[in-house]
Amino acid sequence: MKESTRVLVALLAALAAGIAIAISGSARLAQAAAALAPVGTLWINAIRMTVIPLVVALLITGVASAADMRTIGQLGGRTLLTFFFLLLGTAVVIVPLAALAFSLLSPASHPALPAGAAEAAGQLGTAPSVSFGTWLGSLLPANPIAAAAEGAMLPLILFTLLLALAITASGDSARETLLGFFRALADAMLVLVRWVVWLAPIGVFALVLPLAARGGAAVAGAVGYYVLLYSGASVFVILLLYPVVRLAAKIPMSRFARAVLPAQLVAFASSSSIASLPALVEGAERGLGLPERVSGFVLPFAVSTFHIAGPVSWTIGALFIGWFYGVPLSLGALATVGLASIFLGFAAPGVPRGAFLMLTPLFLAIGLPAEGIGILIAVDAIPDLFSTGLNVTGDLAAAAMVAAKS
Repeated sequence: MKESTRVLVALLAALAAGIAIAISGSARLAQAAAALAPVGTLWINAIRMTVIPLVVALLITGVASAADMRTIGQLGGRTLLTFFFLLLGTAVVIVPLAALAFSLLSPASHPALPAGAAEAAGQLGTAPSVSFGTWLGSLLPANPIAAAAEGAMLPLILFTLLLALAITASGDSARETLLGFFRALADAMLVLVRWVVWLAPIGVFALVLPLAARGGAAVAGAVGYYVLLYSGASVFVILLLYPVVRLAAKIPMSRFARAVLPAQLVAFASSSSIASLPALVEGAERGLGLPERVSGFVLPFAVSTFHIAGPVSWTIGALFIGWFYGVPLSLGALATVGLASIFLGFAAPGVPRGAFLMLTPLFLAIGLPAEGIGILIAVDAIPDLFSTGLNVTGDLAAAAMVAAKS
């Protein structure tokens, strides 16, 4: 049985068993399911421990392997343009469709809050605000080792890019020595990842079973509509990316689907694009045959800064909160949300609920109460699985499109 098939079977089994536990209402079975959570956490930690050295090694080899600085600049420019057009296309498709979907709901004004919404809103209100100046000043780390230890990916990536450029400009002897070291490091990390991925069915089952047991029976009513719409829209955009890659990169849809499936499964189980990076690299280089210099540059950059799910989550979230509080959103307000999801998503600070902090001023600007973000936090568990799957699909799609024009 193929690795991806084993993981998919484990995922479906965990969902089915979790929903059955939720329907049964058995406290003993729910406790047994929750007891498996540390096993899943251990598996995710095993993947994440490889990410920092893998990101650094791939970026350095991808950039420093380029023939000259002009080539590097062209690769970076194509990558940013690809990110922009994918985000723009997603916003253009999702904004009108989401508005149409919410127009089918009857008007509402302050129904009962979902469980945990008030507490989440209170925690959000006490979170420190992050100004643009503070964010800008944090882009270059004073201590790259500390940035790596804290998981501050964007500052770490910028430092690594500068280091890679310095290696490129170094003499032949130093350049070849350092490139040889980082290539060996990347190869060793990928071997370690393959060992961890072999245990993926166990890790995925242990992660998904407690989640399904907790949420299987809780999705109902208006909140259920939001969860289903958000999740369905994420799947819809994922499916749209397959023909986009076929047209833009000349890669058959079936081949792209096979290459991205392992990363999607890891993303769905872990809710972490970063944790999916090793599987993305495998899919890019082995599944699609992308050049190392492209996959090594685009993929680490994408998982840290490119969030194609932004137009989906921000638009549907704003429409849901508008419906929840009885605040209709004009075309101008929806356009504001769509543009913000394109240009501001990359600036989300690397702190817990950083994306929700970015939504607070946006909600106030379009007339929505900031307390509504607490509702989105409270019901985010299931949608986040699908949006993470969308993000990693967009990451590999972007790499394939950049490679086609390189």
